[in-house]
Amino acid sequence: MSVGRRWPAEGRTFEDPDTGITVRQLTNYKAHSHHLYFTNPGWYDDGHRLLLGSDRGNASNLYSIDLGSGELTQLTDLDDGPSFLRVTVNPARPEAYFAHDGKIVAIDLHTAELRPLWQVPDGFRPSMMNCTADGEYLCGSIIEDVSARLNVKSGYAYSGFHAKFAARPLSRIWMTPTTGGETRTVHEERHWIAHVNTSPTRPHLISFCHEGPWAEVDNRIWCLDLDTDECWKVRERVVPGEAIGHEYWFADGERLGYHGRRPDGTRFFGNIRYDDTEKVETLWPGEIDPARSDDPSTFAKAGHIHSNDHTLIVGDGGATSDHVLLWRWNGEGYDGPRKLCRHRGSFHVQILHVHPRFTPDGEQVLFTADPNGYGNVYLADVPEFEMLPEAGG
Repeated sequence: MSVGRRWPAEGRTFEDPDTGITVRQLTNYKAHSHHLYFTNPGWYDDGHRLLLGSDRGNASNLYSIDLGSGELTQLTDLDDGPSFLRVTVNPARPEAYFAHDGKIVAIDLHTAELRPLWQVPDGFRPSMMNCTADGEYLCGSIIEDVSARLNVKSGYAYSGFHAKFAARPLSRIWMTPTTGGETRTVHEERHWIAHVNTSPTRPHLISFCHEGPWAEVDNRIWCLDLDTDECWKVRERVVPGEAIGHEYWFADGERLGYHGRRPDGTRFFGNIRYDDTEKVETLWPGEIDPARSDDPSTFAKAGHIHSNDHTLIVGDGGATSDHVLLWRWNGEGYDGPRKLCRHRGSFHVQILHVHPRFTPDGEQVLFTADPNGYGNVYLADVPEFEMLPEAGG
């Protein structure tokens, strides 16, 4: 295994057995491969290449795939490589960033040269990070390492989740110049801060969340102005026990999408401007508003969701679903869900979560699944909505 090693195209193209749409499998190796987290776009070189994580050679490393030829190139050679779910790409130049061995490092995507940016302080662990829209700064959070004082098992997805939330670890949001320089703490508090996401169009804006059980955190979504360090709540809870999560930026960099659940069990899609105005929320198709009816309803779960705007939403249906699902805006609410394709993902660990997201042009959906035992990366074509079969209630 070595940096720069080329792997010949190993994917295949097939017709989905349930919907007939074209699906392209990008990887096919007897080890797990995965795309980046759904809030971290992995495309670069004008969309011709995509970053992937893969466990080849009994080590996790970063790879790049040429979307034209299907050829893969190994970019790192780390025996103790991190999870590459959290890699973020610089939108202004061919460079990406990840955490490894207590450091935040930059990688040149053409030469594969690594460059240290920042040493994480002792006693803290890095979480999600993203690059500002102008490519000038990298932003993320670090969280006090409270594992030593928590009597929980570790090593599997969400182990110690509730205990870590209750411990109220000290968290800091930091920003550092991508060309090198002083790292600055822009916000800190005793809440578990995670999912730092930058606006794709406004370099001074980031969102972050108070992590933990959605119905128990004080407020899930927050925004912060990097120029002023001003911080504010977005989409404050309306009633006790209401749960909001899986927030993400629309492509316009102005609005955030999310979904939620009310204490009575009804579920909804929502989007809102970063300044906490112009909230739009609608019940998922199949839901019955308890204010108008006490008839219980069934619904198709959304799981992780993503969209480039409000018009078409993709979701993985959660761990009980076998399909990537689509919902379409009709002017008043959402039609659907419709089945895009079968994924049969296990959701067993984070890198095997389906995490579907649209390509920047909206013509395909990128996702990870392990229907044959190993995680692989797929691109599914998005046809006309009416062509797809209904998923049911």
